Amino acid sequence: MHSVIETPSHIGFQFSDEQVAVAHLVREFAKHEIAPHVARWDKEHIFPRELYGKLADAGILGMTIPEEHGGGGSDTVTYALVVEELAKADAGTATTFSVHAMVAAAINAMGTPEQRRRYLPKLASGEMLAAFALTEPESGSDAASLRTHAERNGDGYVISGRKQWCTNAGYSGVVMVMARTGGHGANGISSFLVENGVPGLVVERVTEKMGIHSSNTVDLAFDNVAVPADALLGVEGRGFRQALQTLNAGRIGIAAQACGILAACLHESIAFARERHTFGKPIGAYQGISFKIARMQVDLDAARLLMYRAAWLKDQGRDFAVAASEAKLFASEAARRQSAEAVQIHGGYGYTTEFPVERYYRDAKITEIYEGTSEIHQIIVARSLLGKLD
Repeated sequence: MHSVIETPSHIGFQFSDEQVAVAHLVREFAKHEIAPHVARWDKEHIFPRELYGKLADAGILGMTIPEEHGGGGSDTVTYALVVEELAKADAGTATTFSVHAMVAAAINAMGTPEQRRRYLPKLASGEMLAAFALTEPESGSDAASLRTHAERNGDGYVISGRKQWCTNAGYSGVVMVMARTGGHGANGISSFLVENGVPGLVVERVTEKMGIHSSNTVDLAFDNVAVPADALLGVEGRGFRQALQTLNAGRIGIAAQACGILAACLHESIAFARERHTFGKPIGAYQGISFKIARMQVDLDAARLLMYRAAWLKDQGRDFAVAASEAKLFASEAARRQSAEAVQIHGGYGYTTEFPVERYYRDAKITEIYEGTSEIHQIIVARSLLGKLD
């Protein structure tokens, strides 16, 4: 498979020997533990819970968690390499891993020492998966208008409300939940760590999706869920800022996921263009096909450069929010556009489940929607240039 690690000079980005070794490890893991099963997972909408124990045993699941809590302590560039390699095999698996790592990072950055000790070792070992609950039926892109509320009750809080499209929450051990503890707007929102199985927390519905079928997505109901005071993550009233910080980092993961889908499209398209013959020669000999493949490569290299720039900025402790938006915007639109071209290159075969490009086409679309739609990211980039004019 064409890979960022196999041809690093293509994008002019220098990876360390350790980063190359980690990517190779994940690629081999995906080859043996994911690729043989992904068609069945996709067809039957299976969430492969046992896979994440294997990812933990391989040192992949907890790679971004600090070593003192049982993880690998890897940086963001390495994380992006891992997400891309997983997404080449299965975008659903990459989604599960990305959200799990995103919440673990939030706990590490914002949690108390006790919260870190309580959750991070379990997240690193695979004993627990982490989930994220921000979106509601009445608030998507306008997340600051959420209605789920948490009221003080003695030494704790009582959470009530509904959450939608909660990744991993049907199988998770802990959910990062945003709820209103104060007045209207962003300043009234706090973050909580809620363990699955507490009374009143109910999975209302499993979401049937166009793609990423191996990723679990559910709606959650919080019916007077009582949590202790130490379930609060960070400072009361800072939850919306925490959610944005978490999503900014997560957007690098979505860009990496899109790059993985795009790389898989390129690999399959090259193979098909060499093997499929019409009028006595391979279809890759025709400009109509070869130019599509050339543009696919260009989009992949450009998406990777934007993605790794954002990851590098984060690792340097520099402001990376706009860079993450640019990477997510470009990579997701490129993946959607080029997955359609991969189907076109395959012709009628591309519209069947005999070849994986139809799955890539379905999986690519969500990268333009979750963790900020393309429209939201255009607003972010435009405001960084123009300021807020309204």
